Amino acid sequence: MRVTASAVSLNVDDVVASASFVKRHFGFTEDMSADGFVSLSRKDVGFQLIYLRKGLATLKPESLKHQRAEGTLVVFVVDDVDAEYRRLQEEGVAVLTPIETESWGERYFQVADANGVIIQFVQWVQAPPGSGA
Repeated sequence: MRVTASAVSLNVDDVVASASFVKRHFGFTEDMSADGFVSLSRKDVGFQLIYLRKGLATLKPESLKHQRAEGTLVVFVVDDVDAEYRRLQEEGVAVLTPIETESWGERYFQVADANGVIIQFVQWVQAPPGSGA
């Protein structure tokens, strides 16, 4: 198998609100959009971030059509999680989970967009488990 691209697709009530949030605070750009759909990217992120309006007629499988992206984390590993924490607080982004460090070396915090999609920022202050480092 040869993978040429990847994407994370999330069902939300308000596509524009989520897209605006990641464009404004995380530097994503809009690659394409239509009614109830937007695809965003950043050159340094290895996937497209796609928002679909819940209930969209073309959404498949049918069993997911009316579900939201609940319980899903979009995670970005960054070089300086403390700087991102300060920057987002200065921009007025509400912090959902304050910054903390787990015993296995993951330093992180979480924010949520207007649709409740949780975005987590991580910095490994020790080598991640299983990395061989």
